[in-house]
Formats: sequence, structure tokens, C-alpha cells
Amino acid sequence: MKSLRSCSVMNVFQDAVCTLNTLQTNASALEQVKRERGHPELQLQAMRGFLQRAGLKVEELDRLNIIHVTGTKGKGSTCAFTEQILRNYGFRTGFYSSPHLVQVRERIRINGQPIGKELFTKYFWQVTYHLISNVKVDLAVIEVGIGGAYDCTNIIRRPWVCGISSLGIDHTSILGDTIEKIAWQKGGIFKLGVPAFTVKQPVGPMKVLQERAEEIGCSLSVCPDLEEYESEGSLRLGLAGHHQRRNASLALQLSHTWLQRHFLTGVPAPVFQPSPAMIKGLAETEWPGRNQTLKHGPVTYFLDGAHTTRSMLACVRWFNEVTPQHERNAGGSVVRVLLFNATGERDCAAMLKLLVPCHFDFAVFCPNITEAIATCNADQQNFNVSVENMLTRCLDNQQSWRVLNGQEEKPEAELLIGGGLPLVAERHSDTLVFPCILSALQWISQGRDSVLSNPNKCIIPLKPSINAKAAPLREAVSIHVLITGSLHLVGGALKHLDPALNS
Repeated sequence: MKSLRSCSVMNVFQDAVCTLNTLQTNASALEQVKRERGHPELQLQAMRGFLQRAGLKVEELDRLNIIHVTGTKGKGSTCAFTEQILRNYGFRTGFYSSPHLVQVRERIRINGQPIGKELFTKYFWQVTYHLISNVKVDLAVIEVGIGGAYDCTNIIRRPWVCGISSLGIDHTSILGDTIEKIAWQKGGIFKLGVPAFTVKQPVGPMKVLQERAEEIGCSLSVCPDLEEYESEGSLRLGLAGHHQRRNASLALQLSHTWLQRHFLTGVPAPVFQPSPAMIKGLAETEWPGRNQTLKHGPVTYFLDGAHTTRSMLACVRWFNEVTPQHERNAGGSVVRVLLFNATGERDCAAMLKLLVPCHFDFAVFCPNITEAIATCNADQQNFNVSVENMLTRCLDNQQSWRVLNGQEEKPEAELLIGGGLPLVAERHSDTLVFPCILSALQWISQGRDSVLSNPNKCIIPLKPSINAKAAPLREAVSIHVLITGSLHLVGGALKHLDPALNS
């Protein structure tokens, strides 16, 4: 009886996720936002209507004691640091973030854990706020989706504190084509009388944020460098990468201000001595897919969801900082592989140009399709972009890589094999295009990763010429793989590389 019930829950859950996929950003929904750009306030009106239909009033959100965070890069990491710190104080936390990496349930976390399938299914036809409200949390950390002023999360009227992480150029067709216009959108989450914090920004966008704060009527403070906090020794962070220090400082200010309001004590101070709970929280924070390293025997994966030129610069800096030690530890030959994909309006050529100095032995491209079989998990499906368009993008990226590396263009090789499945394209010995993430990972690892060698995983047959190219991968002492360009690509890879994320 129990197994029948579990099966029923699983089927309903998969139906819910498939239905959700038909509404997913960043493709069709973003196109709709662009069409309605002349009336962006309609999105907030619609969100209020959705709340009402779900049996919630906007006023009820005031009781969630919200920390509201936006930014171009680092807002998710900032939220993760903040949530971990306040959970270390013993508070029951809610955390909303997007997009998810492996399972859609990751978007809503209670006390640091993704909600269960039964709970997700129960609240599917309602909304995230309703779920967080009903499970009785002490606070909710809410990450903005896109922008700020007209993002659906901005129906929040009375957050306890607001934060803005690093600003950059992204989603220009929606937010504007200059960093100043983007700053105006981000500053839209400010609320009258609610303290706001930001990391250091370029002069232009910082001026816009200050003007927005003055216009709306709130204080805006700039976070100090992490080194300025009064601490015995340097603060250790659970997230790798130098840029995470800015996010950690912002998280300290957000959590410190929230605690002061909760306990009704003290006056906000720009520099203070982090408490043991704060220090522990910073060190214990986990945020998969961002500057993450996974070692599977002789194969080491470096995963980062960088998808703008600025975030790719940070990714390259991190990769160059961590790989030398791994290569010294290898004690022999190391083959470097790039696994790349990017989506939407991203300037792929600009990102790839930043990766050229990393000196990869192979550059592998694939769409954000986890497996080229029908049993693919619904959490990873995309119904808004055709397979043909995704593969064409991969071929364009392959050609950009060849040009950036000064390789002569060759006639396009045969793409199709029996059954019409686009399997692999080859134009040069060091670049390949695969139809899905699993086939790319299997070729890169050459059976040397026991996780990917699981007999339950489908192995896609390859042409002998493609297998022949992999000789260096089979002979090297170690294989180092950088997976980047898209959070969706990283999430699809983690689905295969970290089975615990599928539970």
C-alpha cells in the first residue's frame, strides 16, 4: 500500500513539474516580458491577482520578516550565506531562489533543505509565498528573479532589509542596455524606511542607486571589504572564489541588520565583530554549481555557472587559482577539457575568448539536455527551445572557439547517424559537439569516473573516429574538466555527477 502511495505521489509530482516547464523562463516567458515592456507594472498587478486567487493577501507577506536581495552576480550566493548565518542562530528559515540546478524543489528551501515532493505537489497550484507562510518560518530570504522594480517578488511591501550584490550587464532587452539603467531597475526593491546595503559598485550605477534610495526614502550603506571586519584571523568562506568575499560582506550586513531589528537592539555599524554563529555560517555555506570542485578518482570537475563576461572573468580567475595545486598533486600528465554551453542573449564569443588563455586540450560543446533519451527527468526539460536551435548554437560556439584559437575553418563534418539523431560533430581534433550532457561527460571521462560508469546509465555508441580522438584522455594521469557558461548546463552535469542531489 505504501509503495502504491509513493508511486502516486511521484506521478503527480512529475505531472506538476511538466506543467511548470510549459511556463518556464528564460525563453517564452522572457519574450512575453519584452512584448509588455511598455507596461512592466502589469507583472506586479498579475502577481497580486495570483496571490488573491491562492487565498493570500499582500499584507500577509509582511509577517514573513523578509530579507530581499537582488543584483546581477552573486545574489544567490549572498542569500545562501545569509540563510546559513541566521539558521546558525537557531531561526527557522525559508529561502526562495532561482533557477534550480537539478530539481525544481531546490528553489524553495526550509531550514536549508529543498522541500519534499509531497509538499511541492500540495502547493503547486498555489504560490511560493503561501508555502513559506504555512510552514511557519521565522524569516524568509527572497532572491529576485530578474531586475527588481518589476520582478514578481517585488510585491513585497515591508522587507526587514534589502541588499544589492554586484551589478553588471545582463538581460539588456528587459532591464536596459547600460549598467545605469540596470541599476535603476535593481534599486526598485528599496522600500520607504527599510535599510538597504550594496557592495562597492562602479561610479555610474552607484550614483543611480543613491538617487533611488533618496527618492524612495531609505538609507543605503556600502559594505566594507571583508578584511575590515574585527575578527581574529581571516574569515574562512565555504564558497570558493575571491569574488565571494564581497557576497560574504553583504550577507554579514544583512544578517546583522535583521538580528538588530529582531532583538530591537543596537545601532547599525558598518564594521563590527562577527559573532561565532556568523563566522561558522560563512564557513559552512554551500551553494552547488558556483566555484565547485568535485574529484572522482582521476577525473576532477570544476563547475561554475558563469554566464556573463564579468562572471566568466571571475570563473577564469578561480580556475587558474585552484588548478595548479591539483596538477601538482596529480604527479603526472594532465589533460584539460572545457565543457561549455550558453543560452539566451549571451555573448558566447566574448566568454569563450576569456577562456582561451586557460589552454584546454579539448573544447566540448553540448546543449542543456541531460540525456538524449525519453526518460529524462522532468526537472531538467526545456519545452521552449527546439533541439535543432540548441545544437546550432553549439556548432556556432564550436566555430567561435576554432576562430579564437587561430584554427583554419574546415568543411562541416557529417552530423547525423542512423535514426537521424545528431550525435557528434567534428571539425578539428580538439573540438567536439555532443547531443546531450551525459554523452559529453561519458566521452570526456572515458570510463574512468565510477559514478558515470553506473550500469543504469545509458551509454551512447560513438563512431570509431571519435573514440580514437580520446586517446590522450585514456592515457593521462588526470583529467581536469571545467564546466561553465550556463547554470542549466552545470545543473545537468551535477544530476549525473552528484547522485545525492537527485534524492
